[in-house]
Amino acid sequence: MKTTLIAAASAAMLLSACASSTRSNSSAEAMLAPTRGHTTTGTVVFRQKGSDVEVTAHVAGLTPGAHGFHIHEKGDCSAPDGASAGGHFNPGGQPHGHPHQGPHHAGDMPMLETDAYGNAKLVAVLPGLTFEGAAGILGKGVIVHAAPDDFKTQPTGNSGARMACGVIVKR
Repeated sequence: MKTTLIAAASAAMLLSACASSTRSNSSAEAMLAPTRGHTTTGTVVFRQKGSDVEVTAHVAGLTPGAHGFHIHEKGDCSAPDGASAGGHFNPGGQPHGHPHQGPHHAGDMPMLETDAYGNAKLVAVLPGLTFEGAAGILGKGVIVHAAPDDFKTQPTGNSGARMACGVIVKR
């Protein structure tokens, strides 16, 4: 009987540890669909890593060069031009800027850089983001822009038209 109780307690502890591990490594995804007049598609996966979020993006149908890439404040891709996704996600009220130096919107991400075939892959860590709460990204939009982000022009980085839009949902 004592052995059974010890085994049951050990099993409960292991299951609890696995559940905690799953929560800390939970993931979300945005499926990118083209806006009117564009062919850009892709998948953006977000993984909670402690107090940060890791983003992995695979995007196709881009023109050659760099493209602005942002989390937007609304998870609404209903407008043909993607404008329904609103502005950049910015719960801290910061100016637009480079995501790895100085003040910036929480939704500012590194640019997508294409290969010779119009494909881009990005893996980056976004400090301070979470899935829920004030810095939560679930239900927000992801936008791929037509032009490079200059990381200076307020509030958009002069990134041009919205080529694709997706909504971040829990996986």
